[in-house]
Amino acid sequence: MKGLVVKNTGSWYTVCTDDGQLVESKIKGNFRLKGIRSTNPVAVGDRVTIVANQEGTAFITEIDDRKNYIIRKSQNLSKQSHILAANVDQALLVVTVNRPPTSTTFIDRFLASAEAYRVPVVLIFNKTDLLDDDEASYQEALIHLYTTIGYECRAISAETGEGVAELLPMLEGKITLLSGNSGVGKSTLINRLVPGADLRTSEISDAHNTGQHTTTFSEMIPIEKGYLIDTPGIKGFGTFDMEPEELTSYFKEIFSFSKDCRFSNCTHTHEPGCAVLKALEDHYIAQSRYQSYLSMLDDKDDGKYREAF
Repeated sequence: MKGLVVKNTGSWYTVCTDDGQLVESKIKGNFRLKGIRSTNPVAVGDRVTIVANQEGTAFITEIDDRKNYIIRKSQNLSKQSHILAANVDQALLVVTVNRPPTSTTFIDRFLASAEAYRVPVVLIFNKTDLLDDDEASYQEALIHLYTTIGYECRAISAETGEGVAELLPMLEGKITLLSGNSGVGKSTLINRLVPGADLRTSEISDAHNTGQHTTTFSEMIPIEKGYLIDTPGIKGFGTFDMEPEELTSYFKEIFSFSKDCRFSNCTHTHEPGCAVLKALEDHYIAQSRYQSYLSMLDDKDDGKYREAF
């Protein structure tokens, strides 16, 4: 029996079969050993084959080939990955300038990982209703930066509803991953987009200006002719399985200038005749983007996940 994984609660997966049944399923014991170095070898969005058992549940026996996925390094197990979702048409990365602040390093790491698996990303700047003048100016600068690079950006307030209705047309008929740091307002946004979803929300900690986890598992939520994939908030985004020589191509503007470097294997860190360093000096590449690039190069040296991002 074939179906779609629509929910993951840890050891159990809810599979929506092709005839519309929801079947609670588990992975066969030896399934984890087939070379899948992941904390979750089956992810929300996977197409799978299941075999029913006498208890009224089922075993997942096979995963169909994925067209793509968004992956990050597992927070506690540096040698393993964690797949946020599979087979997505696009991702909405919800970010906030404050309450809590989203770092540009986090944004850039997510964008680079999405580029690696050819997942289009739209940046959603939430909580515009809470910004003071300086924060609003900083948000405008970020939107200008990422729009110039080639990423679509939207400024919204999930709390007041400002700009939310304009997101609906881009979601229709697509499977969309919703991601971001804890506390940026993903659950509030889903409650606006999907009346009746009734997802739990929480207040931001005043002491630390950080968010609390309200979503504890990934789930596909039906929306007009498509799905929203709600994922737990993530504090950091460790990159996984990226080789240094590939990294340049995941930063659009760095890749564009790199074609003019003197050496084909240029790392854009110290080499003579490096067009990227020249573009950085001339302010054609943002310092924040270059620092994100360097931090991802460092990942290969560190061999570990760094939560600060």
